[in-house]
Amino acid sequence: MIERMKKAVVLASALHKAELLSSLQDLGVMHISDMVTKSSTLDELEKRRTEYSSVLQALKERCGKKAPRSEASGADFQSVHASLTALLAEEDELKGKVASLSAERDRIAPFGEFDPTSVESLADSGIAISLWIGGKKDIEALRKSDVSFIPVSYSGKSLAVAVIGDEIPSGLSLSRFALPECSLSELDSELLLARKRLDEIDSKIKAAALYIPLYEQALRNEDAAIVYEQVTESVAGDDIVYLTGYIPVSDVDKFVSYAKSEKLAYSLSDPGPDDNPPTKVRYKGFVRIVKPVFDILGTVPGYNEYDISSYFLVFFSLFFAMIIGDAGYGMIFLIIGLIMQLKTKKCSDMNILVYVLGGATVVWGAVTGTWFGSLSILEKLPFLQHLVIPQIANYPELFGLDATYTQNMLMKFCFMLGTLQLSLGRVINIITKAKARDLSLVAEIGWLIDAILIYFLALNLVIGEPFPMQVIAIGVGTGFVLVCLFSAQGPGVPFSTGVKKSLGGFFTTFLDTISCFSNLMSYIRLFAVGMASLAIAQSFNSMGGGLMDGFAAVFGVLVIVIGHVLNLVMGILSVVVHGVRLNLLEFSGALGMEWAGYKYEPFRKMVEEKNN
Repeated sequence: MIERMKKAVVLASALHKAELLSSLQDLGVMHISDMVTKSSTLDELEKRRTEYSSVLQALKERCGKKAPRSEASGADFQSVHASLTALLAEEDELKGKVASLSAERDRIAPFGEFDPTSVESLADSGIAISLWIGGKKDIEALRKSDVSFIPVSYSGKSLAVAVIGDEIPSGLSLSRFALPECSLSELDSELLLARKRLDEIDSKIKAAALYIPLYEQALRNEDAAIVYEQVTESVAGDDIVYLTGYIPVSDVDKFVSYAKSEKLAYSLSDPGPDDNPPTKVRYKGFVRIVKPVFDILGTVPGYNEYDISSYFLVFFSLFFAMIIGDAGYGMIFLIIGLIMQLKTKKCSDMNILVYVLGGATVVWGAVTGTWFGSLSILEKLPFLQHLVIPQIANYPELFGLDATYTQNMLMKFCFMLGTLQLSLGRVINIITKAKARDLSLVAEIGWLIDAILIYFLALNLVIGEPFPMQVIAIGVGTGFVLVCLFSAQGPGVPFSTGVKKSLGGFFTTFLDTISCFSNLMSYIRLFAVGMASLAIAQSFNSMGGGLMDGFAAVFGVLVIVIGHVLNLVMGILSVVVHGVRLNLLEFSGALGMEWAGYKYEPFRKMVEEKNN
């Protein structure tokens, strides 16, 4: 559920500004609104944080995660940071130098070893020499001219000549070779020194791995300092200062007790229509296991939107199972969950989620008869056939059914699932608006009618299931009219005004009605992706099976194992693309959700000390 908020304003004397902020930090329940994000101090803090983050990233890239801990003090840390920053800057400069020197070496290497200063000495003596590169035809044309030149040793595909003077006849496509600043051997020496220094720097950076914990602590300190400075800059007023923010209803008593003990002036009120409170989602019971998914996606519902956590968990689990589609893969997820639990010695929410998704996949794979995409497994283990629902089996021939029939049933199930989810969104809207005495619920009824009738239209068009088209046309038309008349109705809105506004969106409603059909058709992706995953598994089984004779058997096993690993990874990616989309776009669209919220983050102490 989305916890209700109270808008709070806290006032204090400007002389007690620091004490106010410190006590609010200790309380840790008030989300400060409209925090300042730009100031000279903030810029300096952000710059320092960026420096710490860059060095920390470099240390982790070189040293890995397992690094010894340092007992160095804060003063030692600052000197080490200065040293590491200088080393990294020098390293970047040297890498650029090495790239430049390597390019120059590649350019002059075809000429071999020569001293460019000797050419410059000849020029000082009045004999100008220029180097040119070109094809055989151009060199032959040069021979016929009055230009004096000498062939030069060149290991490239073209030919090179040294021309006495700087000019060559026009019409030749010879390209002039710019003399290097130093010889090839001198370049090699510079490259050797630069690379040696890079190795030294790399060793010093790797040796600094023990400072990783200190850098992590420094980042936490900087984050705390940035938040504190943002709040400090957000305090308004001169003699009397005040802060505005939001407090969860469950923490109001705690805040009131605090304000009275600190003798602070304050006000509490419900957020108004122009306010934009943060969202605090309180996950209850078993539903909390879906929180890691929302954390990874970074999605937050708006304060006045729905908390769809429970619905998301149910449908996401089913979508996951249908897209992965294989009971064997589901067993792998269960094993992964067990390994995670044994490693951490506790069953976290993520652990339970993996168990749920793996279990759902095992169930779906079992009822469709899919075990690592293998027909042989199903044939050799007859008890697995008793778990199959023949009408949606992936190997219908074992049950005397036609493949087209079972595929049609699977598509029908996808459409049923889509209609159920989209209709659920409309029913939730109807119930919510009925409680608010909002007449626009009639428009939601219209959308519900459209969703149900479009289901029968989809069955008729996709799998050829008969249904009176006249009934569909009348039903969809009725729903369209209800939406056109009632979509802009609401509490306090005169009926005639609501009708005018609703009719004003006639064209948008027409397009949205068409979108209802495309939204339902989106659910066919569950069938399509699941079948594609099965086909890939079967292909790798076939390729590996053909290598199962003699010494080639090892390669056959590798083909099968690698193939299934790739298929499983692609399946997980498909879940992110398709399974999440159906919940966050199609279902959320039916609910009218925009996911425009931002997370509740109370002003609290993030570290014991703000600075080392």
